[in-house]
Amino acid sequence: MGKTKELSKDIRDKMVDLHKTGMGYRTIGKQLGEKATTVGAIIRKWKKFKTTVNLPQSGPPCKISPRGASMIIRKVRDQPRTTRQDLVNDLKRAGTTVSKKTISNTLRRHGLKSCSARKVPLLKPAHVQACLRFLLNGPEKLLKV
Repeated sequence: MGKTKELSKDIRDKMVDLHKTGMGYRTIGKQLGEKATTVGAIIRKWKKFKTTVNLPQSGPPCKISPRGASMIIRKVRDQPRTTRQDLVNDLKRAGTTVSKKTISNTLRRHGLKSCSARKVPLLKPAHVQACLRFLLNGPEKLLKV
């Protein structure tokens, strides 16, 4: 289940103070109207970091937006032989500067670990036309054999 709301600092401090007096998670939760797991999470955080304020996110923010990532995934699925440098250039034209390693990490995160060329090459327009001509004219020739 997702995060629903953020508790105020005074409620979190009150939970820690009640814990220091020796109360259990359930009794603190009933007294303050919160779940016992919420109380436990706040107390564990207080024991580890000695603070009840919200900590900043770990690591830098993603350089590629979700929209850019979906563009990369779409292009790789449509054209498996595309190179990382082509993808870097596409993103640069869109206004995002990233490295080839970032592209690789994004592909791996979306389940495209070892992208390689397709086993069967894609048909050229001339070959598609030849197949269609064969289908239109072929059945009579096959029946004669």
